[in-house]
Amino acid sequence: MATTAQIDSLRTLEELFRFSTSQYAPRTMNRLYGSEAGYTFGSFKYACERLSTILSRHGVGADDRVAIYSTGHPNWSVAFFAATAFGRVAVPVLPDFTGSEAKHVLEHSGAKVLFASAKQLAKLDEEVLDSMNLVFAMETLEIVRDNSSEAAFANVSTPLPDSLATIIYTSGTTGSAKGVMLLHRNFMGNIRAGIHYFPIDTNDVMLSILPLAHAYELALGMLYPFSTGASVCYIPKPPTPSFLMQVMSEVRPTAMLSVPLIIEKVYRGNIVPMLKRSKFLHWMDLHMNRTLCRIVGKRMVKTFGGRLRFFGIGGAKLDVEVERFLQKARFPYHIGYGLTECAPLLSLCSYRNTVPGQIGVPVYGMELRLDNVNPTTGEGEIVARGENVFPGYYKDAERTAQAFTPDGWFRTGDLASVDEKGRYGIKGRIGNMIVGASGENIYPEEIEMVAKEIPQIEDIIVVSRGNKLVALVKAADSLFDLAEAKTDEQTKAAVEKFKKTVSDYVNARVNTASQIKSVELMTKPFEKTATLKIRRFLYTKDAPTV
Repeated sequence: MATTAQIDSLRTLEELFRFSTSQYAPRTMNRLYGSEAGYTFGSFKYACERLSTILSRHGVGADDRVAIYSTGHPNWSVAFFAATAFGRVAVPVLPDFTGSEAKHVLEHSGAKVLFASAKQLAKLDEEVLDSMNLVFAMETLEIVRDNSSEAAFANVSTPLPDSLATIIYTSGTTGSAKGVMLLHRNFMGNIRAGIHYFPIDTNDVMLSILPLAHAYELALGMLYPFSTGASVCYIPKPPTPSFLMQVMSEVRPTAMLSVPLIIEKVYRGNIVPMLKRSKFLHWMDLHMNRTLCRIVGKRMVKTFGGRLRFFGIGGAKLDVEVERFLQKARFPYHIGYGLTECAPLLSLCSYRNTVPGQIGVPVYGMELRLDNVNPTTGEGEIVARGENVFPGYYKDAERTAQAFTPDGWFRTGDLASVDEKGRYGIKGRIGNMIVGASGENIYPEEIEMVAKEIPQIEDIIVVSRGNKLVALVKAADSLFDLAEAKTDEQTKAAVEKFKKTVSDYVNARVNTASQIKSVELMTKPFEKTATLKIRRFLYTKDAPTV
């Protein structure tokens, strides 16, 4: 097993690659659930070196861009390290990107090579595929398109800590995709932060359910376990609740990463209904809540396979009500806060030391502070400095300049406060903040958290239209039962009743400035990012509602 000092000494992904494939050679590195696909650390080294040689023979060498457009798979790691450990630049593409979005990434990054799974490959037209020197099938690593005719052999290089490792294109809530350049030292800083916060080792098994093209899963779900000899299991299809329960009972993971929506659905879809169905459990909830939560927490860990000791939650803010339950249940959750620009980690906290709603303290190697603090509220923008922070956006000097303070700290765009123990608590995104009629700062995320306490609400965002707050709600499919509403008039009445329920519930619990004036029901699900955050910019104007 590697020591903290050994991992601290590694400076690049190339050094990490050499270290881990030697240190853990006979151990299982990864596998695909329900399949024989996977590698030991030793066989992984051979696969990466072989693939790197193939790339060089086809004219793809140091500094060339290698795109990866695929869902989670053991071969994703091979493509990534065949690029980054040999001086090339990996360009991860989110698997839910449309063909046109992927085309933009390939063109903007100047990618020469594409690794794609069958589903993602089918999204791309012939023109895009013809523009690549090479196209590989992710499932087999076989060349399916070769346009590299008579290319000269291309040499590789040994990357330095400040060498470019990846360009990650964000699919953010603002609709303004940016190519985030991440250096080797950025990823190594995240790995050091991980091992100083929560060491994992060769006895650990991680379950990967999030896209590897997202910095969160890439850094902490792939690179971190790779550094410590832990193994990772990937899944071949989306993580629906029923499929996840099956996988977890067989894999029995000790660690995994998730986004808030997944655990919130478990809470509202399973735990709350269970408490309401049983008179005894309902009585315990009222009179012995902490004891009940501990019982339910132990049952949850058992449902997750019985060995879970690290359940990382990141990518968006966890609902405070859900977090209060998880903390009382002593469920082993850990909150991570960060951005793609920080590869991604900035702060961490756990059920042992947090106050629900907070994001913890800065991770090892990072500094945080608040800028432009409001003297009345104590709130300011979180800015960051340290090894994890990126150098800038690819081919975008203007937005790069805007991303940093005059003294070189990265602007996160998040408004927060800090308590006496140095723990940060986020109020909301600066770009989302709404200025009220009397100049009040209104944070729509806080209003949305209150509304989500209503069980029938699946998703919600609050927007400003004509200086009035409007709640856009996607209700649960089961809300309007046909048995209750057989006619159009009855359906309309049920809709109006639900809208009034939402507005009455929210307005009784928020301040005067945050009162919502109307509720609109969405006819379609919200479009979301890779971490299941709603892409707000799409809904600032009128959207299909009822």
